[in-house]
Amino acid sequence: MKIELHQFTIGEVVEGYRDSDEEGVVGYGGRLNIRPKYQREFVYDAKKQMAVMDTVWKNFPLNVMYWVRNDDDTFELLDGQQRTLSICKFIAGEYIMNFDNILRGWSNMNADQHKRILDYKLQVYICEGTPTEQIDWFKTINIAGEKLTDQELLNAIYNGAWVTCAKRLFSKSSCVAYKLADKYMVGSTIRQAYLETALRWISAAKYGKENVERYMADHQHDGDSDELWQYFQEVIAWVQRLFPDYHKEMKGLDWGILYNSYKSNAYKSTYLQQRVKELMEDENVTHKAGIYEFLLDGENKTQLLSVRVFDEITKRKVYARQTKEAQEQGVSNCPLCAVGHDANRTKIWSLKEMDADHVTAWSKGGATDIGNCQMLCQTHNRAKGNR
Repeated sequence: MKIELHQFTIGEVVEGYRDSDEEGVVGYGGRLNIRPKYQREFVYDAKKQMAVMDTVWKNFPLNVMYWVRNDDDTFELLDGQQRTLSICKFIAGEYIMNFDNILRGWSNMNADQHKRILDYKLQVYICEGTPTEQIDWFKTINIAGEKLTDQELLNAIYNGAWVTCAKRLFSKSSCVAYKLADKYMVGSTIRQAYLETALRWISAAKYGKENVERYMADHQHDGDSDELWQYFQEVIAWVQRLFPDYHKEMKGLDWGILYNSYKSNAYKSTYLQQRVKELMEDENVTHKAGIYEFLLDGENKTQLLSVRVFDEITKRKVYARQTKEAQEQGVSNCPLCAVGHDANRTKIWSLKEMDADHVTAWSKGGATDIGNCQMLCQTHNRAKGNR
């Protein structure tokens, strides 16, 4: 790969600047593609944008940038997109700066101040090589600064019509996926969190386990991402149909994985709604987000709920009571050992050899309080299960 260092003034770079959103962002008289397919969306916040312009204003050096020269003598911005856009957006009048303790926007600066910024020289390495070399180099130089997420790198590797379509649906700040499912999703659309999540879900459905890269490789040359979008809509519609009453604990759950496992089961939404309400109000349930899988799975996996356990004071009080009664009767202080016929029927267990247990299981309505607590030897407690 051929790499040469050049200097460009800001004035040269911002000439012909145009941000057409999905159609792309260009500068340098239309010859520089500022946001190629493998680049992320703009992610710098106001503080970082201002830091870039403050560096320019003080004539301090910005980090070197990398452009790729195409066969037609146009360029793609390989590294430095966030800094370049910060500069272009200021000159386009999209934000103001505090220069020398005075708030200024581009429109209310004088000609000398304009010249001071436009004459600033950017250090740019221009690279020439194959597309594969360009992407590999991009991965290498992306170590510092705003690192690419794994999904952004995969978008680079498998770029094409499919990725372009998928990003339009899942990767814009107000994309249709955001409007449809923001209540259920976490992460930033522009950092590809929605797209990555949808891909995890659909790849698990197709291959039996999550494999985002395999799915993207299989579909790289598709003309659209309709299959992914249709699947995503089906997941969200299924969630809304089963659980129409929204709770904040629904945000961020792996709904697609749950859909893959339970979509064929028959459920009564009214029953699910009532049970969600009951479990949300149950102080013994300490992991409210686990309620949904607990109900979908048939209310068997109480571990999903992290049901509140007996505190140490309760355990010590019950242990002392049971031990005193057992010694008076000449039997084991484990109630289940005491009624047995083995060698432990008269054994007095130490506190550390016993576990607290619900007399009436929590799943059958038993409370986590001293009136429903018994101490069992660890062997019997583990054997008792949910009875």
